[in-house]
Formats: sequence, structure tokens, C-alpha cells
Amino acid sequence: MFSSFYNNKIDSFNIEVTEVQQQNQAWRNMQNHWGLIEDLIEGTSKIRGKSRLYLRQEPREEDESYDVRLSRSVCPPYFVRMERMLAGMLTRKPVRLNEVPETIEEQLFDVDLEGNNLTNFIYNITRLCIRYGHIGVLVDAPAEGGRPYWIPYTPRDIIGWRTEIKNGQRQLSQLRLTERIVKPKGLYGEETIEQIRVLEPGTFKLFQRNNDGDFKKVDEGNTSLDIIPFSVAYSNKVGIYESRPPLEDIAELNIKSYQIQSDYDNQLHISAVPMLAFFGFPAAAEEVSAGPSEALSLPEGSSASYIEPNGNSFQAQRDRIDKLEYQINELGLAAILGQKMSAETAQSKRISRSQGDSTMMVLSQQIQDLVDNCLRFHALFEKQSVAGTSFVNRDFVDSSLEPQGVDALLKIYAQGVIDQEELLKKLVEGEVLSEDFNIEEMINKTQMGGLIETDERATTTENE
Repeated sequence: MFSSFYNNKIDSFNIEVTEVQQQNQAWRNMQNHWGLIEDLIEGTSKIRGKSRLYLRQEPREEDESYDVRLSRSVCPPYFVRMERMLAGMLTRKPVRLNEVPETIEEQLFDVDLEGNNLTNFIYNITRLCIRYGHIGVLVDAPAEGGRPYWIPYTPRDIIGWRTEIKNGQRQLSQLRLTERIVKPKGLYGEETIEQIRVLEPGTFKLFQRNNDGDFKKVDEGNTSLDIIPFSVAYSNKVGIYESRPPLEDIAELNIKSYQIQSDYDNQLHISAVPMLAFFGFPAAAEEVSAGPSEALSLPEGSSASYIEPNGNSFQAQRDRIDKLEYQINELGLAAILGQKMSAETAQSKRISRSQGDSTMMVLSQQIQDLVDNCLRFHALFEKQSVAGTSFVNRDFVDSSLEPQGVDALLKIYAQGVIDQEELLKKLVEGEVLSEDFNIEEMINKTQMGGLIETDERATTTENE
């Protein structure tokens, strides 16, 4: 709906890329889908800054009146809250690592050298993946031999790529990434420099924008890996390194809600100050003022009264806003979790875990594959023969047992309906016990405790 306003129309034919800073055709195809979403992430101040785009000025509406209406209009944060909620569902439980070397596992407590541990890092890249449609992560290491670290790149930063089939797998043969680095300037200042990193298997080149706006090569060299250590996760894939935002329709509804809310607030403001009307008052009479501390003296046969709306239109506007909120919730939860949040599921407080075709389930597997690939790249930099694997949460909604459920399990266990192993499994599934609770070890300890107790009783009887 709004995408055509962000950029000029982009033709579908392939363009010729001759400069390092030029984006390829797939990037240009995706660009039209980012503008509205990025503005919603910035919030009300950004939306107001593009006033004529998102909140049209009505015919015959004076500029001053429009500016007042714009200053009172607030964009509801539906999109950003949905994005945060879904990323939070994915990281509701910390990522589990299997057979990851201790050296690498320790480094994952600050995986990006920005103070983020692996779970926080996954939360951040999941938000970006939901926002844009995919996310890329580069595993890099300083040339002087420092520890590896992970760098996220949004589709806006991935401006060009080439792939080839090698050893039965599609691999990157070239990758161009835009970056912004901050350097000191003067005694206390700093400057941001835009640069482009060009990666090929075993080599790299860096280009920086100069004062003339051109990109000039400032560094190049070899890397310690014969591959490009870059991995991608998708939430709505349409091609190689190409995607579409999965919540784009929610973004459209969000801006629609902003517009209707603005109309509704403006109507309430106008109706809160009813208009005074005079009847039978000469049109040529001198100007009359009215206020809370004033009295009117009118000619004989004339009258004055306040005119105000009956309020029917307000309810229609309010109903429309409520309907939009409902649509946003339905679209977000149905498209992402694979089912509608009907009254029955709301009462049961559960969402089926069998939604294997939902976007969140696919995204969870995609993020897990990305982490596994990055662990492999990390291990190559560290010259480790074993990289290990990860497991990203699939239980998106809190399914912990209520106290009544725990009591019911204990009762049927006491009656011998289920054994101790089944009881402990149910308590782990119900999140009463943690996922890393060792059921087998606990059973062994319990059995050993019983044997020891039996032996003690037997010894006591013999002594007596």
C-alpha cells in the first residue's frame, strides 16, 4: 500500500553492477518492503516526520489545524510489540549446547564482543529476522590472532552475493557487506565511516567512502579459512538471500490504526468544545464574545444554544479501532503460530505444539541451523576438531503445570497408576522441573536410598 512511496519504481530486469557499492537486483526487489516497517520500529517521532505520507491532510484543512492534529496523533506500537513477543517466545528457554568445546562455550558468553551471551544474541537476530525476512551472521576473527566473534547483518547490509555448487552443496563465492565504523576525531569527537567488505574464499577487501563520496580500497589480504564463514536464517524465504517481511500485513494494519486513531482523537477534541449558535441575531451586529465568566445580552426574539454531535459516529470509529486490534492479533498469532487464538484455546491456556508448518517453528529450525553453522566456523578459527551442536527452543508458550495438576499427578503416582519415571517426565514437561533435570540419575539415587534403608533395617534386626 505504502511501498511505492519509499523509492522510485524498480524494474524487474537485471541491472548491471559495475561499482562495489551498487546493490544487486534481489536487494532492490526487497528494498520496497522495508520502509514502513523500519519507520514503525522508530516509533511515533519517525511517523510524524513523514507526516504527509502516513497522515494525509484533508481537503480545505488549514496547515495550522493539520499541524495541531499531527502533534496529537500517536502511533500505537503493535508491530514492535509483536516482534518482541515472537522473539521472546523463541528465547523463552536458553539455547542448549551439545558437545561444544569448553573453550568455545566460554567465548559464547560474549559471543559478539558487545557483551551479549548466546541467548541474548539469538533474541536480537530473531527480531531482525522477523522484521526483514532473513538475517545473516558472519564469524570473523582479528588478523592478529584474537578470538572469533559473531557479527549480524540485516538484508539492508547484504548488498551483493554470488554462489556456486561445489561438492554437491551451494556455497558463497563472493559476498559484499556494508558496514559503519566509528573512529576517534580530534580530542573528544568521533566520526562514522561507511565501508564495504568484499569477501571471497580465503581473501577479503575493504573499501571506504572518501570525502568525494567514492569508495576506495583501503585494505586487502588473506583469511585463515578457505570458505566465507557466513550463515543465513530465513523467516519468509523467496530466493537465495532474498525474502519478504512475514509481518508486512501487520505493519499495514498498524499504520491504518494510527490513521483512524488520529481521526477519532481529533473528533473527540472538537466535540469537547461545542459550538455556540445564535438564532434570530442580526448578521450585521457587532461581534459577540462568550466565555465561562461572561453573560450575553441578545435582542428581543433571538436565542443562543450550543451545538454538539450526538456521538453515534464516535462509536463507529471506536468499533473500527477495536476490529483492527483484533485483526492484528489474529494475523500475528495465526500466521506465526499456525492457528487462530479461539476462545477455546484461550481458556485452555495452551497452544498446540504440533504446529510444524508455522513460521515460528520454521524460524526456530532456521536459527538453530544458523547457530550450528556459526559454531562450525568458530571451531575452524580455533582449530578445534569438534564444533558441537545447538538446540533452540520449540515451546513458544508457557505450558507449566498448575498446582492442581501437580497434585493430580502425585495422587495417581501414589495410587500406582504411573511409576516414578513417568511422574518425573510429566513434571519436566510441565516445567515444574528444569529441562536439564537428570531423571535416570534421580531414579538411581532413589533406588540406592531404598536399598541402603533396607540394609540398615536388616542390620538393626540382627543386632536385636
